[in-house]
Amino acid sequence: MDSAPETCPVPDPTILDPSAPNGRCPPPDQHPPKRASQGDPFNSDQDHQMKISDGVEGEGLLESSMRLKPHEAQSYRKKALWVSWISIVVTIILAISSFTVSFMRYSASAFGFAFDATLDVLSSIIVLWRYSNAAAIHSAQREYMACAILGVVFILSSICIMGKAIHDLSTKLLPEVGSLLFSVSIMSGMVCTALAVVKFMLGKVLTSRALITDGFNSLVGGIMGFSILISAEVFKHHPTVWYLDGTTGVLIGLIILAYGVKLLIDMVPRVRQTRNYERFE
Repeated sequence: MDSAPETCPVPDPTILDPSAPNGRCPPPDQHPPKRASQGDPFNSDQDHQMKISDGVEGEGLLESSMRLKPHEAQSYRKKALWVSWISIVVTIILAISSFTVSFMRYSASAFGFAFDATLDVLSSIIVLWRYSNAAAIHSAQREYMACAILGVVFILSSICIMGKAIHDLSTKLLPEVGSLLFSVSIMSGMVCTALAVVKFMLGKVLTSRALITDGFNSLVGGIMGFSILISAEVFKHHPTVWYLDGTTGVLIGLIILAYGVKLLIDMVPRVRQTRNYERFE
């Protein structure tokens, strides 16, 4: 009478299906192979970036959607709005002051800064639009559209800045040095540099190219503010270097032009790629 329960013998090599029928023991040491997706959740930075690129941006979202919790994202969004409003008010005042100085002292650098301050106002308004919708804080489509608009504004502004500077160089327009010019240049340089630092920090946290671009524009304004001071001081002691002021205006215009063109080249294809994923409007 062989009614003893079947023990676990050495598995029959003819059995290919690991899911053995009832009454048989499963073959020993048969573990399903580990797939790459079942690995350690703490992947390397490269794998993380690939996930973001393939998954998040593919769904029309920015990397910040993976980094920030909802309440953190909204907190940073409000800070971005506050910084943009402060930037608008401050740069309007600086633009008016610089336009006044540029016409009174015949300074191409002051005119260039005034135009850059006006550009800063426009870029901050675009950032306000970018973050006005709380539900669209991680929207890649909205981000790329804001950057594309900024690129157009940059190009138009650079043309105006270079046009004025080239005109002053061709007519050999000599700047007049005064205390008003010094005061405006120092104030402009300090304020715009501080705004640039804050915008860069917020842009990095929110992975926002629009905020970083706005910060770049403020940084250019800060550099121009200090360049007004430098060119005026050089002209005061060395009148033969009268062209430094106009040359600085041309250089700043070229930098803004190059950045604007790069923005359009980078962002227009992305706007087309992500237009089908916009789900926040």
